[in-house]
Amino acid sequence: MAKTLTQKILESHLVVGEYEPGKEIGIRIDQTLTQDATGTMCNLQFEAMGIPRVKTELSVSYVDHNTIQAGFENPDDHKYLQTMAAKYGMIYSRPGNGICHQVHLERFAAPGKTLLGSDSHTPTGGGIGMVSIGAGGLDVAVAMAGGPFYLTCPRVIRINLTGKLPEWVSAKDVILKVLEIFGSKGNVGCVFEYTGEGVKTLSVPERATITNMGAECGVTFSIFPSDEVTREFLRAQARETDWVPLAADEGAVYEKEVEINLSELEPMIACPHNPGNVKKLAEVEGLAVDQVCIGSCTNSSYRDLMIVAEMLDGKVCHPDVSFVVAPGSRQVMRMLAENGALDKLIAAGARIAESACGFCIGNSCAPRSNGVSLRTSNRNFLGRCGTKSADVYLVSPEAAAAAVITGKVTDPRALEISYPEIVQPEMFLIDDTMFIAPSPEPEKIEIYRGPNIGEPPVNDPMPEKIDGVVTIKVGDEITTDHIIPAGSRMKYRSNVPKYAEFVFEVLDPEFHIRAKAYKEKNKHNIIVGGLSYGQGSSREHAAICPMYLGVKAVIARSFERIHAANLVNFGIAPLLFINEADYEDVAQGDELEIADMREKIKAGQDLTVVNKTKGKSFTVTYQLSDRQKEILLAGGTLSYMKMKA
Repeated sequence: MAKTLTQKILESHLVVGEYEPGKEIGIRIDQTLTQDATGTMCNLQFEAMGIPRVKTELSVSYVDHNTIQAGFENPDDHKYLQTMAAKYGMIYSRPGNGICHQVHLERFAAPGKTLLGSDSHTPTGGGIGMVSIGAGGLDVAVAMAGGPFYLTCPRVIRINLTGKLPEWVSAKDVILKVLEIFGSKGNVGCVFEYTGEGVKTLSVPERATITNMGAECGVTFSIFPSDEVTREFLRAQARETDWVPLAADEGAVYEKEVEINLSELEPMIACPHNPGNVKKLAEVEGLAVDQVCIGSCTNSSYRDLMIVAEMLDGKVCHPDVSFVVAPGSRQVMRMLAENGALDKLIAAGARIAESACGFCIGNSCAPRSNGVSLRTSNRNFLGRCGTKSADVYLVSPEAAAAAVITGKVTDPRALEISYPEIVQPEMFLIDDTMFIAPSPEPEKIEIYRGPNIGEPPVNDPMPEKIDGVVTIKVGDEITTDHIIPAGSRMKYRSNVPKYAEFVFEVLDPEFHIRAKAYKEKNKHNIIVGGLSYGQGSSREHAAICPMYLGVKAVIARSFERIHAANLVNFGIAPLLFINEADYEDVAQGDELEIADMREKIKAGQDLTVVNKTKGKSFTVTYQLSDRQKEILLAGGTLSYMKMKA
């Protein structure tokens, strides 16, 4: 029987279950990546498991998020991560080496392998023919310890690419078109598999841009075949031995098929405040722009920044625009410096930021109040940029550079300049000196712990009865940024009691005060949400911090994959409304009671929620495997593992 590429790789890594879409499976993980924002808690959890050495083929600990060292917290975490890597067998990528996804694509990603990362944009690796999945840090810690990663066997959607991109249209416009078609919700449990004649016209970095932002659609991962283009990229990275040819079989059957003619695409733009709010750029043309930020793991490759440098050669940034460029890796930065492109960017007025996540996660370069910021990054959630009143638009590097010149949203095709033809170098600059290998004498390594680092919190077992209050009710498409902020608050990620003070800060700064008060009165906290609750980042703190505040259940109309898994991992029940009217009826402040929790979950029965405030009741359900039921009832994965031990 003909197989999809997804099926081929997953089947070759199956350790639990059978390849049957919709059923839970467990797969062997070859590689892991962590970054410093999620990695500190992940490492604390790995340490708590008592495993003497990581058991993957390769695990890399990157420092790329919390590189703004305004205080001791971030550098303390980085020293902790460095000593953990040395002792437990991880490669440590030092600050300044680059963004984890860009660097991993350059130096470690390999076709046919599996990669699990504690970052939602880990699917970037799909651009090289790798099954690359974002997950919560605890799931990654389990994989580092040699355990399988559990997921719902995905439904595979074929996106068939034909034609060739016209001038001034790029890979960013392709993925924005995909977002226009599929939206940012309703794609849980799916995979995008790219096929067709158009694939061979796209370089690996362009493919990686497309797979990177598949995360915004909510799919488990996206993947391209491994072909001669892949081989040439790996050869240029001096890694041709990692190449294997991989593609779907002719006649493979897909859940759904969509065709995109690259030749017919035009510049696109994602409008505030969701990556799925996509329009043709022409519909927004002429909007005055205050800031342009070029970089992030989506668009910071050599190709992307060379395009920008050539477009701006001999020009100066518009006087009303603040212009920031963040190369994705040290490799890219040095190559731009060597060939003169970096000087062209500086001459044009660019502020050169370090090779890190920076503006994308909102820890620097916040726009002015009510400002308009054009960015080549992947997310434009409310307040993520650091300025709640600002409007952030997502565009291609070409469209971003056009705005640098004109001071407004401009179709790059209207510029009176020639389209820069950028050719992939025959050999990239290879310099791995910013990677630190594990210590050959791990027994001599002492783990460094700063005063901001605490123990990972462990939850109590699920009670027989939830007796609680709706502490907050929110609407559709609530992201993990809404639940727990990124930006400057991230320095508290290893200090859960402090970080918990910012839960729902962007929506309701008083939430944590109410939650603590209810918890002190022995009342459970309950969150009520709409569709696609938990979009965005993989940050497990969006579950850990509510758990710390006494949240026992989230009742929503639907959940996104990673966040639902994180809730279970930390002992919070992800419950689903069956009837939309019940969501409309319940209100913040309502007292809810859910009896027979343990008994009914064990039996796989729906739960009855009694609204004591309104004198009504309604039924909720859940989508949990037998394994997840055991974890939830134990109070989360750490409690479950201790119970098993």
